[in-house]
Amino acid sequence: MTGTHGNGLPRDHQDEDGHVTGHRAERIFATLPPTAGRGFARTWWGRAWLKALEDSALDGRQVKEGRRHARAGAVGAVSVRPGRLTAVVKDHDGTPYRCDVLLQELSAADWDRFLDLVADRAGHIAALLDHDMPPHLVEDAAAAGIELLPGIGDLEAECGCEAWDHCAHTAALCHQTARLLDEDPFVLLLMRGRGEQELLGELQARSAARAQEVADGLASNTSAAAPESAPEGVPADEAYAARDILPPLPAPPPAVDQPGTAPVLGGGSDPAPGVEVAALEFLIADTAARAQRLLADALAPRHEDSPPQAPLTCAEDAVRLAAAGPDARITARLAAGSGRTAKALALAVRAWEYGGAPALAVLEEQWTPEPAATARAVAQLAAAWDEDEPRLRHDRNRWTVTGGDAQLRYGRDGRWWPYRKERGQWAPAGPAAEDPATALAALRAGTEGAGTGGVR
Repeated sequence: MTGTHGNGLPRDHQDEDGHVTGHRAERIFATLPPTAGRGFARTWWGRAWLKALEDSALDGRQVKEGRRHARAGAVGAVSVRPGRLTAVVKDHDGTPYRCDVLLQELSAADWDRFLDLVADRAGHIAALLDHDMPPHLVEDAAAAGIELLPGIGDLEAECGCEAWDHCAHTAALCHQTARLLDEDPFVLLLMRGRGEQELLGELQARSAARAQEVADGLASNTSAAAPESAPEGVPADEAYAARDILPPLPAPPPAVDQPGTAPVLGGGSDPAPGVEVAALEFLIADTAARAQRLLADALAPRHEDSPPQAPLTCAEDAVRLAAAGPDARITARLAAGSGRTAKALALAVRAWEYGGAPALAVLEEQWTPEPAATARAVAQLAAAWDEDEPRLRHDRNRWTVTGGDAQLRYGRDGRWWPYRKERGQWAPAGPAAEDPATALAALRAGTEGAGTGGVR
């Protein structure tokens, strides 16, 4: 059955996911219903897409207006093709406008490099099959000179309203596309030039070719090696024949549900001057708990794809230990050893419970972002509120609500941290948010307690 959507876009056979397929390199997604609330992107790549819109648009008011249009359901069916998004967007008065958002396709050489690096890592293939786009895949592509995600100025706009820059209609299309990207990152890859089935077929062919090359190489080495030059070792066929008498590889260690119980040292006196039995028992228990967590992480699926965490400094580790709730004597020693007062350590522990080392850095460091980072932060703030926008006073990486007791701090990772003034001192008041309005809303609602459940 063929025909057209009400907005004039071509329609073909609809599939079970609610989109229709035209030719090989086009996907058309049905009109999405209006959405309540603030969010248009849950995934990190969806947020990166919207950030490219905010960085590309010269008028932040059009971005806000476009968000309102998208939230109201004014965006019709979205056609996704290599290099182009198309939809009909209705204005407030019901006038329809055809909108296009253009993104440059990858070259054939870029696709060859991208497919090679994905085929070389099973984790990348597994992530794509899961409709996931992990950061390390994008980072590996960028290292090979391939930019998958759009950046500043990459999203070009064309609209029937004849605006020469992003208007409310193209901004609405971009916001709606962020919802599609959340569900399926292959939408972005199609815009860059390859559809899902085509891309997965090429990956399968490359993986099969690599496996055949390895098999041919092994066969060639076995037949070509001269007896006098054969390397020392056991031939593969003999090793395979002896598989039943060789010891098996050791199995991975079993998971441990609970850390081991720390011994009770006791004895009535400290073992040596300056060594407290209670403190030593506390450190032993902490070591057992960390070992249990490290083992659980190592046994978790796709652990090999997780980047290693940076080691903690002594000052950071003192806060981590204090967050475990030792007795007052140990807490006092941790404060003194880390160069903090008891009050400063208590604030540091609160920050740690909201977000670990990054949250602690936001509490204890005031820094000046680079001009480009400052511009991105200012653009985020300008686009964050549809109405009731607060008046903010800017000082380096901190924005304080004028005449209030609320503050937003901009972290080095681009997230926003809420702070509240308590007894004349700024104190962390919640976990980080990608959106400054979300962080401030949680602060104004009086969110208390560690939103992360405690970071250890």
